[in-house]
Amino acid sequence: MYVVVNAAQSVDGKLATRRREQLRISGPEDFDRVDRIRAAADGVLVGVGTVLADDPHLTLDEEDRRVQRLRNGRPGHPARVVVDSTGRTPTDARILDDAATTYLLVSEATPPDRREELRAAGAEVIVAGDERVDIDAGVGALGDHDIERLMVEGGGEVIYSCFSAGLVDELHVYVGSMVIGGRDAPTLADGEGFVDTFPRLELDGVERLDDGVVLSYEVVESAERSDDAE
Repeated sequence: MYVVVNAAQSVDGKLATRRREQLRISGPEDFDRVDRIRAAADGVLVGVGTVLADDPHLTLDEEDRRVQRLRNGRPGHPARVVVDSTGRTPTDARILDDAATTYLLVSEATPPDRREELRAAGAEVIVAGDERVDIDAGVGALGDHDIERLMVEGGGEVIYSCFSAGLVDELHVYVGSMVIGGRDAPTLADGEGFVDTFPRLELDGVERLDDGVVLSYEVVESAERSDDAE
């Protein structure tokens, strides 16, 4: 599995306000860049917090990219993946429509009847982990569903979990020209945080888009492993 993390943050490293409200950090040029990365992926992964806060669709914006995928024998849109330990995804969420396949990674803590409700709403449910999703096992299971290139779009808890599990190969961060502030505002990598060893990155490129910059990194060394996810 090849994992690409993509996120947009303020210059002070925040993904959203302390109220975790949807916030426009980048602009149309960066939106197009993100759409290109999605088009190259087999699946797009977010945490349930992102689903609850933003109700995203996670499909391609450009019809030409969808058509090109179909011409290449691929689904028109990449699969959508939600890390959702206790099955909190609403059954009427946009991510559960029939535009693309949606996988919900849940833990054993999700009651069987709730799993059936989510399946009835259109999700393919994958159980990975006891109390919380084991992100390593969950992402590994996606490989059994022909997902070989995975794009991770957040939030901060999920991104941290992916780094902690040693899953990340690339990181792309759009840094917008704004300050959000707030000690409780989500950051690029939340979770418990690293203490003794840290993921090491190598800067691979800098590109100016809209009124910000995209920093592209290759992950050259992982840190300690953890099974924590949302």
